This record gives sequence, structure tokens and C-alpha cells, in this order.
Amino acid sequence: MTKFLIKKFVPDYENTSDKYVRERYTVLAGIMGIICNFLLFLVKLFIGVFMGSIAIISDGFNNLTDMGSSLIGIIGAKLSNMRPDKEHPFGHGRLEYISSLIVAFLIILVGIELFKASFAKIFNPQKINFDPILMFILILSVFIKLWMYIYNRYMGKKINSQILTATSKDSINDVFSTITVIVSTFLGLFTSFPVDAVMGILVSGLILYSGYDVAKETINLLLGNSPDKELVNEISNIILNGEGIVGIHDLIVHDYGPGRIMASVHAEVPSDVDIIKIHEVIDELEQNILNNMGIMIVIHMDPILVNCEKTNKLKEMIKNIVNDIDVRFSIHDFRITDGDNRINLIFDIVVPCDYDEAKRKELILNIKEKVSLIDKKYSLVIHIDNEY
Repeated sequence: MTKFLIKKFVPDYENTSDKYVRERYTVLAGIMGIICNFLLFLVKLFIGVFMGSIAIISDGFNNLTDMGSSLIGIIGAKLSNMRPDKEHPFGHGRLEYISSLIVAFLIILVGIELFKASFAKIFNPQKINFDPILMFILILSVFIKLWMYIYNRYMGKKINSQILTATSKDSINDVFSTITVIVSTFLGLFTSFPVDAVMGILVSGLILYSGYDVAKETINLLLGNSPDKELVNEISNIILNGEGIVGIHDLIVHDYGPGRIMASVHAEVPSDVDIIKIHEVIDELEQNILNNMGIMIVIHMDPILVNCEKTNKLKEMIKNIVNDIDVRFSIHDFRITDGDNRINLIFDIVVPCDYDEAKRKELILNIKEKVSLIDKKYSLVIHIDNEY
């Protein structure tokens, strides 16, 4: 059913890197969400009022909020595809993340309201008017929400959409929420204990956690996550396969929203290479990454000595010392300058981001101490980089 609708309403549906195709996916999912959630709201509101169940009524208003979330998703998709302007030269792609954050806040709001209503009903329980036909309809609503989870998850993975992924999580929570409501309604027939209210509190807790989880993921994207390892490996492999490239470092990836990734990297090249020739290689690599990955990348050339035995020997010495301290460390931009009474060893060392200032100072002192034990004429100039 989902694939049929995609083929029917999303032209060029396989070209998911195209921002307009992505928009059509999101709009399709949003329209389906609005229709399904509005119907579920009406059905659950009627059933809840008729049977006198606060849990069913709350579940219905949860669906109404989901309808609003779908509308926000559509608006977010439209806004995120606006052309770059003077104030926003990198486009408006992060508006999709902001839309996802709004969805998260709506989920949390629903959870809070459901908790309040359910808690109040513990002290003021009401008898539920059970109706088997209405309960059967409520059970059918579970399968509608399950289908909504499936299509939102499928489309979210297809186009790597945070808003659809957030919506799919909300949908599966609604499945568990409605099942819990149905079970509590049945149990309420056999006991005076306020099962309906207790189940409502449990459902509200599930909804609150879901909202927190979506908000956390989205805030991380807005603040800037570490790049995906597969993405880093793919970029690295393309560049390292370039003619004359002997290494890379300082790869930084900037995410301006889905399909709007920019990057920069330093490519190490032999210092004696023809600069015109290597510049052509760099240009080709940049274009290759743009064409195959949709990433606009700037590659900076770093010339290094590759045939100097003295430099290579000292570099290997420093590399071994650094790796003995912590295998996560790496060095780059290594070079030496000879003086009358000393030899300057200049290099950058990459350390994890969780290394605080005190640890970094201690690390520099540790490396200098180990090198001085080998030969006191070595003077170190160390710059510490973060691991991006």
C-alpha cells in the first residue's frame, strides 16, 4: 500500500537526494497523517464520551495533536526547500529539524495533559459503559496506527528525514497507548480499582519519554553531531584513491539540513609534486564527491616531505610515543626545523573531544618528557586538534 501510494503521488520517487522529491515524500506522509489522525480523533472522542473513559478521550486528543504534527511536517518541508537568500546563504534545511522539535514539544504536552487527567481520575473514578461494538472499532484503530508507523518509518529511512522518523516513533507509541487503553477498559469491568486512570498514567509516561527522545535527537542535530562513520569512510576512500594523495586529516562536516551537507578536509600531498597537476586532481575529487554524495567539499592541500629519511624517522618516533599514551591519538602536519643547538619537531595531535584543558596540558608535558629522555636537543611545538 505504501509503495503504491509513493509511486502514484511522488514523481521520480527513486531520486531521494533531490530536495523536491524529499518534499513530496514528506507532504504525502503529512496528508495521510492528517486524514488518518482526524478520523481516529472523531472515532475515539465518540467512543470515549459514550463509554465515559478518560483514557480513550485522552487517546483521541493525542491523535488530534498528531494531526497538528503532520501539518507542521508539511509546512516544515515546504519552508526548508525555500531558496537560499541573503540572510541564509546555506538555505533553510534546518527548518525541518525545528519542525521535528515542535512535534517533540507537542508530544510532551500531550503526555503532561494525559498525566494530569489520569491522576485526577484516581481520586474520582467513574464506571465505564462497556460496548463490545465500540471496543471492536477501537481495536481496528490500532491497525491504522500500526500502518502509519510502518509508512512513516519507511519514508523516513528512504529520505533520511528526522521529522518522519519522529512521527513514526509517535505512531508506534500510539499503538501501545491504544492497546493499553483497551486492556484497561476490559480489566475495569472486573474490579473497582481505577485501572483506567492507572493505565492512563502509564501511557502518559510512555508519551513523555517519546517526546524527550525525539527532542534530544533533534537538538543534537541542531547543535551539530559528529559525522556518521560511514559518511566519513566514504569521503576518505574517495580522496585517498586520488592520484598523489598520501593521507588526509581535519575532515569537518557541516549539516545544514537533509541533503545540505558541506565539508572541508586537508589532503596530504608530496611536497615535490607538480602543483598544477595535483590541483587538477583535487578539483576532480571535489566534483566526484559532489556528484556521487551530494556534498560540497573544499579540499586543502598540505605538502609533506615523503622522501626525507630523517623526517620520516622522527615522525615514526613521535607516532609511537603518542600511540603508547593512547591509541585513539593521531598526528599530522609533522615537520622539523634544524637549529644550531636543537631540532624543532612541529606537529598537530588529534585527541577526543572529551579531553579537557587540564588533560591536554598534561598530555603535552607527558610527550615532551618522553621525547627528552630520547634526546634533549629535540624541542617540541605541539598543537592539539579536536576529533571532529
